[in-house]
Amino acid sequence: MTTPFFTQASDDKLSDVSIQIALPMNKDLNRSITRQGRTNSEFTQCSSIRMEASKTKESQGAAADDEIQPRPAAASPPALPWTVRLQVLALVTATDLSQRRDGTVNRFLFSLGDRQTPARARPDALGVRSADVTVDASRNLWARVYSRSSSGSSAVPVPVVVYFHGGGFAFLSAASTPLDGMCRRLCRELGAVVVSVNYRLAPEHKFPAAYDDGEAVFRHLAANNDIFPVPVDLSRCFLAGDSAGGNIAHHVAHRWTSDAEPDPVVFRLAGIILLQPYFGGEERTAAELSLEGVAPVVNMRRSDWSWKAFLPVGADRNHPAAHVTGEAAPEPELGENFPPAMVAVGGLDPLQDWQRRYAAMLRRKGKAVRVVEFPEAIHAFYCFPELPDSGKLVEDVKAFIDRNGGTRVL
Repeated sequence: MTTPFFTQASDDKLSDVSIQIALPMNKDLNRSITRQGRTNSEFTQCSSIRMEASKTKESQGAAADDEIQPRPAAASPPALPWTVRLQVLALVTATDLSQRRDGTVNRFLFSLGDRQTPARARPDALGVRSADVTVDASRNLWARVYSRSSSGSSAVPVPVVVYFHGGGFAFLSAASTPLDGMCRRLCRELGAVVVSVNYRLAPEHKFPAAYDDGEAVFRHLAANNDIFPVPVDLSRCFLAGDSAGGNIAHHVAHRWTSDAEPDPVVFRLAGIILLQPYFGGEERTAAELSLEGVAPVVNMRRSDWSWKAFLPVGADRNHPAAHVTGEAAPEPELGENFPPAMVAVGGLDPLQDWQRRYAAMLRRKGKAVRVVEFPEAIHAFYCFPELPDSGKLVEDVKAFIDRNGGTRVL
């Protein structure tokens, strides 16, 4: 029986655990998972990779960013709770086994590990309810709308956060249990209506399908504010996303602020919130090299597979959908109304250099950006409420919304 990944776990009450797991079908996972660290062979591999990363960084010269320098990778992963380690192991196992060599996905196999949570009209323990809304039935485009229970709440309109889930453009959905739980938490703690977009997945729907779906949902909200069960302030709309969803949020914001918008008094994009956004390029960055075989969730093989699944046939990773930082292609032309951005970066995320370069690109173009660093955070740390950094991240997101959504544009 396949163990579902990202299941809700109780607090870690074991002080010293060693779990031996052997998966001969996947050499990346055929290692001991311990709370204390890695095996000697992993330390040897890590040392050699760091030497290569150091040489690569020296040779890059002008490619290194002048404003935000990549910080050195940590010597070893943090002591994650054993429950998180098991969930991460289940995630990467389900992902690896579902990725076929021909670039397609075994959807049935992945579904065995992808727990789904239905929408709930009745408020949960946090006082949050949810409902699924159809945007375009012809392409099975829908969104899940989360709102706080009206009982005991004021009639003051609340901001709207449109959320795009991660999963390498190819996996997970708005109904996946960990993402449903995260959106419920955001709704409760941000005091906002959260709209989680169930966009079409690659490789069945390649670039630009996810961007088209994101823009369609945003336009649907602008024209149909009666779908919200509580009063909302559409002059305080935010786009948010994690990993590949962060990439989608950027590109939807780029499109939205480059084209003619609705009346900004009524509907305004107030900010974008990118949680470890998934950007890339043909270059191998220092973090990608130094964390290969060390950091969980993301590695170069999985990342390359995801880009190939999403990008047009024949495109490489310097395609404008992936590469937005200007080293190997022109930087994007951002409209005057491109909103302030928050970028969350994890010190154990191989994508961190691309994320800092993205923030530097925004600064070069005169855009407001706040980079929030979590030095010991793995990729997708926000999906695990038992990790302290996930709570800190929610606080940072709330501060960003309060700072950028408090004033209407008149």
